Amino acid sequence: MVQRRIPRIKDLAPLMKFKTPELNAKKRRLDGALTISDLRVIARKRTPKAAFDYTEGAAEAEISLGRARQAFEDIEFHPSILRDVSTVSTGWDVLGAPVEQPFGIAPTGFTRMMQTEGEIAGAHAAARAGIPFALSTMGTTSIEDVKAANPNGRNWFQLYMWKDRDRSMALVDRAAKAGYDTLLVTVDVPVAGARLRDRRNGFSIPPALTLGTVVNALPRPEWWINFLTTEPLSFASLDRWSGTVAELLDTMFDPTVDFEDLAWIKAQWPGRVVVKGVQNLDDAKRLVDLGVDGITLSNHGGRQLDRAPIPFHLLPQVAREVGAHTEVHLDTGIMSGADVVASIALGARFTMIGRAYLYGLMAGGEAGVDRTIAILSEQVARTMRLLGVNALEELDPRHVTQLSRLQPVAAPLVAAAEAVPVRKAPVRRASNASDSASAVVTGTPVNRAPKKTAPAQ
Repeated sequence: MVQRRIPRIKDLAPLMKFKTPELNAKKRRLDGALTISDLRVIARKRTPKAAFDYTEGAAEAEISLGRARQAFEDIEFHPSILRDVSTVSTGWDVLGAPVEQPFGIAPTGFTRMMQTEGEIAGAHAAARAGIPFALSTMGTTSIEDVKAANPNGRNWFQLYMWKDRDRSMALVDRAAKAGYDTLLVTVDVPVAGARLRDRRNGFSIPPALTLGTVVNALPRPEWWINFLTTEPLSFASLDRWSGTVAELLDTMFDPTVDFEDLAWIKAQWPGRVVVKGVQNLDDAKRLVDLGVDGITLSNHGGRQLDRAPIPFHLLPQVAREVGAHTEVHLDTGIMSGADVVASIALGARFTMIGRAYLYGLMAGGEAGVDRTIAILSEQVARTMRLLGVNALEELDPRHVTQLSRLQPVAAPLVAAAEAVPVRKAPVRRASNASDSASAVVTGTPVNRAPKKTAPAQ
């Protein structure tokens, strides 16, 4: 039978270790966030629905985004035991310069819409962490102001080609003069994807004060106070915009951009060039022939073509085929340091985080971005130790197996489909067509200068 007694004070004293209460509400909630998913929960509570859904959402049924995240869950790590992992190195060179972590902050649009500190918060946090910060053409802070916020760090500029080429290249010239070291040319946006959440929410620039937005704002007064009492939204690429997101994107994106234009852009830029939005091996090889410094396997975070290829699934083959000739980077779906480590093991040189960064920003501004970077950095180092590796260079495909959930159609069925003749439209020839028009009909290539059109209205 259990013998019981009344506890004595001297026995209780060692157990009574009360923590000093944290009076800073922001620090308290950020310290309680142990994963990126935790930051997401905080961000959702503090951000109006339209702004949060712009970050959270993807194109159409959002299948591409779901598959990308599932792909990272469907892996198996293969650790080695009895290795000295008392120290690990999480940095190496990326595009000819050192980084402290194998991830950086991806370019994001309308960032100050998510939280008023915007890109400045991201640039400051990236500088402290020793990782690159990428400014989007659709960013809400000027090229020069981001450079001032991160004067000694790695600043990258992401370019969408406008229909007005002169205006696009003026941005490139500003970034070069400001000392940005890398140009990210995004190539998966001939038109904007169908982002249905934004349409349903009536997401506009600036946000419209409707009955719905006012009701949604009531439990989020800090966001609206910040929005209404700070500098109005401005963009890296234009001074102001009044209208819907769709109208802005239709003004921005040029559906005629091709490899010839990319070569022309590359010739204008004095630093490194990375092409973002690569989704098949053939395009990767063609870009290597063009001499780019890096490619980013990406489906734009699932925000363009729904049911697009999964970048993480493309990675092993692309890295094997072209990794010796150009750096292979990866984004889309990364939500943990384990995702980053798996990507490096399968051949990526670098990864980029978009939503994970914005969840931190919305959860707590600059301190929230610091928390995002800290969470991912801790997870990267811990995963490496558990795998039994000391440095990124030791990671290789032996450490990761991609588990198969989505299987391609069986080969015989593919062969049968390829055997079906392709129906072609009749060839029509205009009697007085120009050489260029004739080339379009017959398939004959025509040499031409990069397109220039009148400035968008």
